[in-house]
Amino acid sequence: MKSASTVRNAALFVALFPSVALAHTGVGETSGFLHGFAHPVSGLDHVLAMVMVGVFAYQLGSRALWLVPTTFVLVMALGGTLGIVGISVPYVEVGIALSVLVLGAIVALGVKAPTAVAMGTVGLFAIFHGHAHGVEMPEDAGGLAYAAGFMIATGSLHFVGISIGLVIGKVEERYGQIALRSTGAAAALAGVALLVGHA
Repeated sequence: MKSASTVRNAALFVALFPSVALAHTGVGETSGFLHGFAHPVSGLDHVLAMVMVGVFAYQLGSRALWLVPTTFVLVMALGGTLGIVGISVPYVEVGIALSVLVLGAIVALGVKAPTAVAMGTVGLFAIFHGHAHGVEMPEDAGGLAYAAGFMIATGSLHFVGISIGLVIGKVEERYGQIALRSTGAAAALAGVALLVGHA
C-alpha cells in the first residue's frame, strides 16, 4: 500500500495544477478554453490512455506518482504546439491507438518500470495526443486558453486514474490486483480495436 503522504502530495499537485494553467489564459478566450477542455474528454481513445497513465503512476508509486503524469502533460503541451503551428507528426492516430494498447497492457501486466523509463514511455505517447489536440484547435480559439483547457482535462483524467488505483487498492490485496489488471486488460483490448479501425 502506498504511503498516505505520497498519495496526498500527488492529489494536491494534480488539484493545484489546473489553477497554475488557468493563470495563463487570456480574458475573452473562454471558447478556446472550453474547446481545449472538451477535446480530451470527448474521445474514448484519449480518455482510456489518460486514465491508464494515472493507474500506471499509482502502480509505480513514490515519485512516479507525480512525475509520470506531469511528464505526460508537459510533453503533450509540446506536441500540441507542433500541431498548432502546423508541424507534421506521422501516424498520430496509430500512435494514439498504440498508447491505449501499450499503457493498458502495462497496467494489466503490473509492469514495474524504473521511473525514468515510465516517463519516457508516456512522453512518447504524449506527443501524439498533444499533436491531435493542437491540429484540431478551432481557428477562432485562443491558443493559450485552448492549451490550458486540454492540459487541465488531461491532468483531471490522470487524477481519475490515480483515484481508481487508490479505490481498488483499498480492496483486499489479491482481489484489488485482479481488478486493476482487468481494467488494464480491458483498455488494451480497446486499443487493439482502435488499431484495427485505423488499419
